[in-house]
Amino acid sequence: MEGAKRRQVSAADPDKRRTLLALAAVTSLFFAWGFITSNNDPLIVALRAAFRLDYTEALLTQIVFFLAYGLLSLPAAWMISRIGAVDMILGSLGIMAAGCLLVVVSTNADSFWPILAALFVLAGGFTALQVAANPLAAELGAPEHSHLRLNFAQAFNSLGVVVGVHFGSLVMLGDPALRAVPHHAMNLAHRAEVLTAVDRAFVIMAAGLVGLLLLFVALRGFLDRVAPNHRTVAPAGTFEALHSPWALFGAAAIGLYVGAEVSIGSIMINFLNHRSVLGLPFEAAGVYLANFYWGGALCGRLVGTILLTKVRAARLLAGCGSVNALLCFTVLTSQGPVAGYAALAIGFFNSIMFPTIFTITLERSGVSQSSTSGLLCLAIFGGALLPIAVGMIADRFGLGASFAVPLAAYAFVAFFAVAARTNRVAAIEPPTAASPIS
Repeated sequence: MEGAKRRQVSAADPDKRRTLLALAAVTSLFFAWGFITSNNDPLIVALRAAFRLDYTEALLTQIVFFLAYGLLSLPAAWMISRIGAVDMILGSLGIMAAGCLLVVVSTNADSFWPILAALFVLAGGFTALQVAANPLAAELGAPEHSHLRLNFAQAFNSLGVVVGVHFGSLVMLGDPALRAVPHHAMNLAHRAEVLTAVDRAFVIMAAGLVGLLLLFVALRGFLDRVAPNHRTVAPAGTFEALHSPWALFGAAAIGLYVGAEVSIGSIMINFLNHRSVLGLPFEAAGVYLANFYWGGALCGRLVGTILLTKVRAARLLAGCGSVNALLCFTVLTSQGPVAGYAALAIGFFNSIMFPTIFTITLERSGVSQSSTSGLLCLAIFGGALLPIAVGMIADRFGLGASFAVPLAAYAFVAFFAVAARTNRVAAIEPPTAASPIS
């Protein structure tokens, strides 16, 4: 009897090792898309200087990513049901590498708009990659531990963001033309220097994506054996959630949160560079953005994971939303280091918001989790309105005043959390699909 047990354990060990290896490979994708998308923050600064853009125009760089998410997430889910998650990952990595190279080509057009078109191609690959990688990560192991695996992968996504902002700030914002010349005085020679730095960053990213693509080509058969069920059917009844007040409530909270997080990250380098705040050079401001804003989110996710074992999710979310609203109010009403460090501190309290809002909504929607997840996924597209509003206010009243927009968003998140504390949990079906991670 004991010998039979030992043989069963030894037979299970190789399976466990193969699953862990597959999970490690998939987790690298979370790191990769965090790295790629975080480069939008220094890219906005470089393009704004090179083409003399106002803040509204520069923040279109973020809008194209929101647009891709809104237009392509459901088609990507349908495609996965046809070809499987692994083949979709291969296609997504190829599209992302092509998008990076298209950015390099488009910088020679002497116009901002072709660069936006190239970024949309990159964003399309990113959207498909995110839709494919989440269910695959959920499948790689025991179903009862899927939430743990996705949180683990999310931490690596945050790590990718931190490393990516450092990379983009060093490569794109370390150019002498950006250090010495204000964007309104940028001439053609200076523009060429800045765009050459942008090209260098995107060539390096394209090379990294090609390397990752080759890795997954080599692992394709292995992943098919470890996760044979990745060819899943796209969930039906997506629009059922439109009849649930709590699903709509959560969708609004998700969209506002994502819009606030992205808007603040997008203007942070210029905000910290301002003489009335910290007066940091662009490159140094990018390091602060990476270490304190996005690094704070990484630390907050680790702290939040521990706190969620002792504090109810709605209560912790209410506290984080309220603190971030207060921090935005501090930025609005102060200057100098107080305003700068208050803005950076927002990142720490952003950390638990996306997964907590998602979970609370799934618990209370009263409809299928698949339809609720689909609505929450699409709601991210609605967050695109916030960078537009932030850019318009920044152009007219200044960067500090633009924090009124995320203040309102975080106040809504806090209101959502308070309402959730008094609302009983609805009976729902077991999870049928993994949710995307921000």
